[in-house]
Amino acid sequence: MPEKNLDFDRIIDRRNTKSVKYDLAAKKGMPEDVLPLWVADMDFRVSSYIQEAIARQVEHGVFGYSDTGEEYFEAVKGWMKRHHGWDVEADWLVKTPGVVFALSLAVKAFTEPGDSVLIQQPVYYPFKRVVEVNGRRTISNTLVYENNKYFMDFEDFEEKIIREKIKLFILCNPHNPVGRVWTEDELVRIGDICQKHHVIVVSDEIHGDFAFKGKHHVFTGLKKEYGEFTVTCTAPSKTFNLAGLQLSNIFISNPELRRAFRRQLDIVGYEEPNIMGMVACEAAYRDGDEWYEAMLEYVAGNIAFTREYVEKNIPGVTMAEHEGTYLVWLDFRQLGMTGEELEEMIVQRARLWLDGGAMFGESGTGFQRVNVACPRKILKEALERMKGAVLA
Repeated sequence: MPEKNLDFDRIIDRRNTKSVKYDLAAKKGMPEDVLPLWVADMDFRVSSYIQEAIARQVEHGVFGYSDTGEEYFEAVKGWMKRHHGWDVEADWLVKTPGVVFALSLAVKAFTEPGDSVLIQQPVYYPFKRVVEVNGRRTISNTLVYENNKYFMDFEDFEEKIIREKIKLFILCNPHNPVGRVWTEDELVRIGDICQKHHVIVVSDEIHGDFAFKGKHHVFTGLKKEYGEFTVTCTAPSKTFNLAGLQLSNIFISNPELRRAFRRQLDIVGYEEPNIMGMVACEAAYRDGDEWYEAMLEYVAGNIAFTREYVEKNIPGVTMAEHEGTYLVWLDFRQLGMTGEELEEMIVQRARLWLDGGAMFGESGTGFQRVNVACPRKILKEALERMKGAVLA
């Protein structure tokens, strides 16, 4: 059965579909006519294999308590092996309704109130939120921006682990929003530091299927001993546009860490996953390769289109070196605007809804994150709006 949903130029009207991206503008204080390229979901129709698998489940008509079986794990295992060379075991798997949910559980499982948790800003803003809402402190090993690319400061990383008595580090791999695909050398260097100082690593690898330059390295797979202190967070939601189906696959090879994590899952009362999420994930990982490869090629074209358009048409704006994710990171600092002035230009003049860089940490001030996983016609319109606002 051939894949049917390979027309990524097709514009699908998502308004009035309960879409967070399209239907909540007024509720979130945005003009109704903004063009949204903010939250990280795609404007593409999912693989036809996923649609048909869900349709069969709907046709069955019974939606009782459900859980995954061997077929589910084999599909997940096969994907991880084919695309990342990573061998996973069934015992390691813990299912949660999302990666952010899992991050919150990890904070509670592996730290105590008042403890410090290390993150690397500018970084996906829920990292800070799940730490602080649980009564812990965030410490940032802030990334260094040099020659249009971000790097880790390893000396600062180890110094803060020692000084702040860090017990838990949340790694973003690949990194959202700055678009880095960390090299093996970079990951081993921080891994060895964490091992030396007995720091547990929660590695958010939800964007791991989007490596456009370099290679995505599963952190825990780099050295056998890393499995003793690592929680790896994965999900089909970014890769296959399934965020609304609420299912993530968390891998924890250390039995002691897994028990502590599962205890927090028991405390919140979560047991059986969403049946549609299970059906979609299994279909995606078993049959979705053709759709995935075609989508990846299209998004790579959008990234290249964005870089060229910005370079040629929007003076004072630059795009950070992009290696992974479908979220590009634009630097507006040369325009000399305050944060408020930049937001006013983007929202009120360009009529765009992007993610302002300051939400990812103070070091993100002056930047904007742009989701380019959309039909190119929409992307071009967004960039033209941006150009008009900058040149006005």
